[in-house]
Amino acid sequence: MKVSSATFDGSFPDWESCPEPTLPEFAFIGRSNVGKSSLLNMIMGRELAKVSGKPGSTRLLNFFSINEQWRLVDLPGYGYARTGKKERNKLADLIAEFLQYREGLRVVFTLIDSRIDPQPIDLSFLEWLLENGVPYQLVFTKVEKVKAGKREKLTSAYYDFVMERSGVEPTCLFTSSKKGTGLREIRNAISQNGE
Repeated sequence: MKVSSATFDGSFPDWESCPEPTLPEFAFIGRSNVGKSSLLNMIMGRELAKVSGKPGSTRLLNFFSINEQWRLVDLPGYGYARTGKKERNKLADLIAEFLQYREGLRVVFTLIDSRIDPQPIDLSFLEWLLENGVPYQLVFTKVEKVKAGKREKLTSAYYDFVMERSGVEPTCLFTSSKKGTGLREIRNAISQNGE
């Protein structure tokens, strides 16, 4: 898939106020500071998603239209510790409602920092996706900072976790926004699921 156009459609505080789901949508989510905005910008081929050094900056649902054929949705990161409990619960509800009820949602790309061993919050979110039947793909980010052996060990841990709970092999993509690694694969995944 070649990206010939990418536009920012807006930021929305709840899923009811989002644009009409007239196009296939692909959501992106991960723990705070996983490199989500950088990955989105890599996919779009331009810097439309705000990249911040401060974790937990995304608090709204951010929509981007690609080639007037698909939409990418930047969801708030989960698990940011400095956010108050009330705000965390509000964001968790927002994410859950969007992922469960949004018409047009094809896949949620679940981002995992490949430098870090499996975290309870990542495994908990993955388990929630499995329990609720939300279609997903695992995307390991920042792979340029990890040796192949560690990456393989991490992938195996997530593979085993998913197989134990669902019996279905997870699809894993490996990306580096810095090096451009995985760009073709992730664009192809979007294209294939958008048909």
